[in-house]
Amino acid sequence: MIKIVRVDENAKMPEYKTEGSSCADLYSIEEVTLIPGMVTAVRTGIKMEIPEGFEVQIRARSGLASKGVFLPNGIGTIDSDYRGEVKVLMSTIGHGHLIRIGDRIAQMAVKPVSKYPMTEVDSLSDTERGEGGFGSTGV
Repeated sequence: MIKIVRVDENAKMPEYKTEGSSCADLYSIEEVTLIPGMVTAVRTGIKMEIPEGFEVQIRARSGLASKGVFLPNGIGTIDSDYRGEVKVLMSTIGHGHLIRIGDRIAQMAVKPVSKYPMTEVDSLSDTERGEGGFGSTGV
């Protein structure tokens, strides 16, 4: 269970819109105009307590992405030990975009966290791909 505290009277609880939704929508508690090329932290008015061993991923909503609104950090991560207000980093391309109070601005997915041991070595094993990257396996 994720515990949620509303820190603003306009805050809405995250909401799964359909039975098949894998992500819950997050809502803005403020009116802000996104300006092309600028990054804005939009407030949600909620804080979360995420169980240890899990994270919450903040993802773009496709409806906003189709209008040129995006999350400049790709997928945001909220760690289980963070207790501050959830804010969504947002930007836009091409033209300004008005975010209103109560607008759905992003979606959150709860995911398990896996940590693997890491060790420094002098070399890595060879593979067919090797150091080929960025389209090296085909278009």
